[in-house]
Amino acid sequence: MKKTTDLSLYDNAWYQPGGFIKRTIWHIVSAIVINSNIPFPVSFKVFMLKLFGAKIGKGVMIKPQVTIKYPWFLSIGDYVWIGEMVWIDNLTMVSLGNHVCISQGAMLLTGNHDYSKTTFDLRVAAIHLEDGVWIGAKSIVCPGVLAKSHSVLAVNSVMTKQMEAYTIYQGNPAREVRQRNITD
Repeated sequence: MKKTTDLSLYDNAWYQPGGFIKRTIWHIVSAIVINSNIPFPVSFKVFMLKLFGAKIGKGVMIKPQVTIKYPWFLSIGDYVWIGEMVWIDNLTMVSLGNHVCISQGAMLLTGNHDYSKTTFDLRVAAIHLEDGVWIGAKSIVCPGVLAKSHSVLAVNSVMTKQMEAYTIYQGNPAREVRQRNITD
């Protein structure tokens, strides 16, 4: 007889992403300042993210309706663009190098569940996007992905593995389609 999933056994008590008060205050601030259409200046958004522990470089652009789960698990380099409705579901560390572009509606997901276990255990793994990486609109970057320098994930693609430098990936699952050549 095959075993089945039993969600009544699910227990992620081991996962402690920050105190209850800190998380609650962040969710309120985020709803008002980061994940909203209110036209707050980017400098104010950056200030609030830094106040909650994010490390952020200069020249960062954060568009409206961005979701950032826990800013204390976020590192952003210089001149990074984060498009409208981007979801950074950072249950653990997400690091964005310099000149990274995350286009509208993209999702960076650091958590998943172990579907092979009856208890459906939570699994988390960091995401690291090196300098010059471009994540296309409505694309998904899965837990544990390392995107090397200047790699590209095309629109509406799903990446589950390492992305090699100066390589363009497309599809679900994303596969290498060509090299990225940057010209003046």
